[in-house]
Amino acid sequence: MVKIAMVEDDTELAEVLTQYLAKFNIVVTNYEDPFIALSAIGLNEYDLIILDLTLPGLDGLEVCKELVAKYKMPIIISSARSDITDKVTALELGADDYLPKPYDPRELEVRIKTILRRYNKEIQSSTITQKQEIFILNEEKKEITKNGTFIKFTPAEYQIMALMCQRKGFVVSRYDILDNGDFLNSDEEGGSIAVIINRIRAKIEDDPKKPKYFLTIRGMGYKLVE
Repeated sequence: MVKIAMVEDDTELAEVLTQYLAKFNIVVTNYEDPFIALSAIGLNEYDLIILDLTLPGLDGLEVCKELVAKYKMPIIISSARSDITDKVTALELGADDYLPKPYDPRELEVRIKTILRRYNKEIQSSTITQKQEIFILNEEKKEITKNGTFIKFTPAEYQIMALMCQRKGFVVSRYDILDNGDFLNSDEEGGSIAVIINRIRAKIEDDPKKPKYFLTIRGMGYKLVE
């Protein structure tokens, strides 16, 4: 089992990453407050730290500097800051990698394994308890399967479901759907999307009235979970 400390004040992102990495036998403990994080990391044994730069009360670069000075743990910077100066500074301070947001959780998982190999803390394949993904998108063939079974979608249904697969675990707003689908435009009624999503649910859910995969997040949009 690999233990990771995450310092991230975006609780939704932290939850998504925690759930995703758990599939690979990676246990994540998130700290929203950088001061609490600095104290807790000193009291617990972690294999790696994932650190945001925009934190309440203390800049992430200062946190990075203190962590590097006190502990010999690899650090991955996970930040929405686009300034190259921040990236260079973080790496010069001793961070091992810099991953700009937004990113696919799969990329984070690969980078974690790569860095741990450098520190001789490789995640042995025999200990990984990866869960098989339920929905698989094949963009080349424009096909989506559920547990290996092909699902026939209309073009509109496919475009929405493909977008949800690409952003699995993240909230996708109605505007994201409009921007990424050429089957709808901004003049369409919101109900048009709702109708298509209901048709999708009828094809992928055991009980479309009580969806467990294609969820509605009130006031925000939709989320595909597994």
